[in-house]
Amino acid sequence: MTFAPVLPDGWTLVALQSVGSTNDEAARLAEAGAREGTVVWAREQTGGRGRRGRTWASPVGNLYSSIILRPGCPAARAAELGFVAALAVADMVPAGRQVRVKWPNDVLVDGGKIAGILPESSIGADGKAEHVVLGIGVNVSFAPEVPGMRYRGACLGGTVEAALERLTAALARRLAQWRHEGFAVVRAEWLDKAGPLGLEVDVKLGEELVRGRFAGMDGEGALLLDTAAGPRRIVAGELLARAA
Repeated sequence: MTFAPVLPDGWTLVALQSVGSTNDEAARLAEAGAREGTVVWAREQTGGRGRRGRTWASPVGNLYSSIILRPGCPAARAAELGFVAALAVADMVPAGRQVRVKWPNDVLVDGGKIAGILPESSIGADGKAEHVVLGIGVNVSFAPEVPGMRYRGACLGGTVEAALERLTAALARRLAQWRHEGFAVVRAEWLDKAGPLGLEVDVKLGEELVRGRFAGMDGEGALLLDTAAGPRRIVAGELLARAA
């Protein structure tokens, strides 16, 4: 049985049966003036994408959503919202299941990837984020298996409608935390869910593979590694080993 999801006060739902990409549709609405808290939700995507342009399998049964934010922050701080979103997804998971976050913005449950997060920003001439579209896909009823996946899939269970309610409620709380308490608090909670420091990891930087030990995340969201050649700070890349 389905029901109309209830969103946080002041948020607006744009519900679609099918769309190419919820991020693209949300960006179009944002450019047209849609306010913060506008949520584009589709039953399926025909052209969904993940980080680095990867195809994101999006058949009916899972949650595909994009949320418009207007943070009014410097462009450099807009990246913090990916970590805010990861914590919101982690908050959705029922007690009793193991939840880990993986830099920069994946969420693992019981060792399997349950969500993908794709933040996309529009930066104004003043150097501030005019809007940020937070694309969040969550495996609800099934976990797609895509060739080349580093992690197996995991799913949340329940209905897509209930998942959307839980996601938006958690995201509203986490956004308020970020705005009122700053990124330092978000960073501390993210690190608490990221697994032990000292874990051996590989990070792919284009064609380069960097190996080292997980040394945390700095105040700007960069990954910190202790490598054989010394400490290294990574601002963009793909963490290949599981932080769990």
